[in-house]
Amino acid sequence: MKKLKTNVSLPEKETIDPAILKVAVILVIGALAPLLDSTMVNVAIKTIAGDLKSTVSVIQWVITGYVLAMGMAVPISGWANNRFGDKRLYIFSLALFLIGSILSSLSWNIDSLIFFRLLQGIGAGLIMPTLTTMLVRITGGQNMGRLMSIVGLPMLLGPILGPVLGGIIVNTLSWRWIFYVNIPITIIALVLAVWGLPKDKPSVSKQPLDIIGFLLLSPSFTMLIYGISQIRSHGGLVSSAVIIPLVIGITLLIAFIFYALRTKNVVIVDLSLFKSRNFSASSILLFLSGIITNGGMLLLPLYYQQVRGESVLFAGLLLIPQGVGMLLTRSLVGRLTDSIGSRLIIMISLVITIVGTLPFAFAGANTSQVLLASAMLLRGAGLGGLFIPIMASAYLGLSGDQVPDASITTRISQTIGGAFGPAILATILQHQLSSHGVSNIQTVTGAYNVAFGWSIGFIVIAVIPTILLSKHKDVPVTVE
Repeated sequence: MKKLKTNVSLPEKETIDPAILKVAVILVIGALAPLLDSTMVNVAIKTIAGDLKSTVSVIQWVITGYVLAMGMAVPISGWANNRFGDKRLYIFSLALFLIGSILSSLSWNIDSLIFFRLLQGIGAGLIMPTLTTMLVRITGGQNMGRLMSIVGLPMLLGPILGPVLGGIIVNTLSWRWIFYVNIPITIIALVLAVWGLPKDKPSVSKQPLDIIGFLLLSPSFTMLIYGISQIRSHGGLVSSAVIIPLVIGITLLIAFIFYALRTKNVVIVDLSLFKSRNFSASSILLFLSGIITNGGMLLLPLYYQQVRGESVLFAGLLLIPQGVGMLLTRSLVGRLTDSIGSRLIIMISLVITIVGTLPFAFAGANTSQVLLASAMLLRGAGLGGLFIPIMASAYLGLSGDQVPDASITTRISQTIGGAFGPAILATILQHQLSSHGVSNIQTVTGAYNVAFGWSIGFIVIAVIPTILLSKHKDVPVTVE
């Protein structure tokens, strides 16, 4: 076994090679537009519906279609990475997202907007796993903690800045500006990618696309995401709109697993990754961190609006301490991950997140705003210590050929968890509210207390896979 050879020299553990740092910054700019776009569109959905004279049921496909297109694109990214090369695929993904953004801004009716959002979704679905694959291959897995703290920045800024920017745009400009702002960002990212990303060669083997695996895994992923997204709007798991897509998704997933284990062909995602206890534990943690992070992003603004009586804008501003907490810990967490490994960092971060969430499980309408802001800051600090070490640990000891498949799997785990968290916590909240005959401030407050209690429960569950992580710090990515 030898270290992965790239056009960029591997960095020493003490410092990050400036050439690799340049690549990381370029990748950050490329990821910023897709992550801002999704959160801004969510804010503008009612305005778009009014302008294009659409119904609520149809306008939801502007969001749902985008998410499903992302889901269809993610599993194919590993094959495309090896077939065409990381740089070519990344540039293609940005170009497709740019075209989708331009066309979305020019949409003349709801049907055209939904179609163009599908193009955007395919581009976005290819960008994120390709970004991760490129970074791991270039670095050989070294200094992943600090690099992930840079590359993961858009995932932090998107939920914080997106709703605020979306609100400003909707209130002062046309909703089309939500897509206009993507254009200069993506053009800059394209120019930088062409100029600054190192050249790489496609795989010599030119493996064919695993059509059967693609036809099983991609629909499975999209059906699971769609079924989970319907839980909120249908109030639980009992609706056929939820059960049918979930059953289809699970059935296709089981069929893919049987197929992948029995076939002698190269499959679209290599399941041998899960022989690594570290990778399996990291995948479970990414699923749970998606629940913890996105579930909280649903509950917290609703709590401030329905229990504290704040406006939508002010509720968004009250979330700023959580974002500040996440920003404050990112750099430190990245360095510590590279020096002492992931397990201890994740365990401490989970404890801090529990402490920061606990006040909301007991808070009432008159609880001190200073106490809640302090709790939000602490919760953000804890959340900021989760994603970086989990992603760094997922690639420990993998071969270079396994990196694209690992990027696909980690992305799927995080996306499903991110969809499941808001859905299940919204269902719990709705059940608590409907179980009381009279709706008053006490029952509403109690319902949120219970929902936050469940959120803490998911954080506690995350301790189990954390224990299974390796104690070792970073191990270089290797190839035969």
